[in-house]
Amino acid sequence: MKNTHLLNLILVLTSTGVLVSFVFLIYFYCKRSAKHEQQDVENSEQKHEDDVKVEDLMTFQDGQDLRICDILDAPGEVIGKSNYGTLYKALLQSSNSVRLLRFLRPVCTAKVEDFGEVVQLLGCIRHPNLVPLLGFYAGPRGEKLLIHPFYWRGNLSQFVRESNPDSHKWAIIYRISVGIAKGLDHLHTGLEKPIIHGNLKLKNILLDRHYQPFISDFSLHLLLNPTAGQEMLELSASQGYKAPELIKMRDANEETDIFSLGVILLELLTGKEPINQNPTTPDEDFSLPNFMRNAVLGHRIHDLFHPGLLLNSSIDDELPVTKEQILKFFQLAMTCCSPSPSLRPNTKQVLWKLEEIGN
Repeated sequence: MKNTHLLNLILVLTSTGVLVSFVFLIYFYCKRSAKHEQQDVENSEQKHEDDVKVEDLMTFQDGQDLRICDILDAPGEVIGKSNYGTLYKALLQSSNSVRLLRFLRPVCTAKVEDFGEVVQLLGCIRHPNLVPLLGFYAGPRGEKLLIHPFYWRGNLSQFVRESNPDSHKWAIIYRISVGIAKGLDHLHTGLEKPIIHGNLKLKNILLDRHYQPFISDFSLHLLLNPTAGQEMLELSASQGYKAPELIKMRDANEETDIFSLGVILLELLTGKEPINQNPTTPDEDFSLPNFMRNAVLGHRIHDLFHPGLLLNSSIDDELPVTKEQILKFFQLAMTCCSPSPSLRPNTKQVLWKLEEIGN
């Protein structure tokens, strides 16, 4: 009988021990699984963050606070379109800052390995009259995004075309002209190798609140494939900015940039379109430089500048102007637009002449 009780006791204790061990093993397994699951999630999130930071977003000076999720989620307003991309005004929520985002269509861009060095170079360029590149994003479907500061007065085309009374003031015309020339001079002479803009025009010059000009889109054609680059040149030609000798965008050089600068100076001085799209007489069917040459030959001096330019100057104490200064400015612009590239001044000579005119 004792042996039976002893056997039952042993069985009870053994069963209890097995049950406790079994419960302990289940608890340990569940805890270990939860820990591994949490580590997997953390590793996955860390891997995603690393992928975005390392592979997708490249930042430069003053763009270190950019985050790709913030950029892609930012509410944006379309402010410009072209065959090769779209321009957005975007509000970045985390920093409460407004940025200019240029989206390049995948079918129009070169391969990443073909322009990685170009992006690095453009990201290092800094000058008071050049729009800086703050960041660059390459998406999984081939899309490219250039991130820039936003300038509140918009582009120079809006300033000239929208009858802004300030566009008839010599002090502002002169300030903008000098700023553009300084920015272009830095691209041509201020770097280890010259940077050719390739598409200089009013729409690619932005203005801040104080009418300080900033050249944008310099060397953008280097980020495009040959077809898109040539389309950019054809558009430039239709708008009146293309130098007569320029056939292929890849052949753009300092002299072709100077021709475009001359057209811009004429636009600032006269307020006229580079090409008259709706001529009423045969004499008006010219590009702006040709129209100006014919104005001189026909002694139509009133066509050379804004009618109220001298009148406005009489009440503009900041920088008064004489008719002689205006004519010298006009002559400089026309020299920049010379049909012969060898007769065009370089950027240093343009700056010297502008300084002479301003004194």
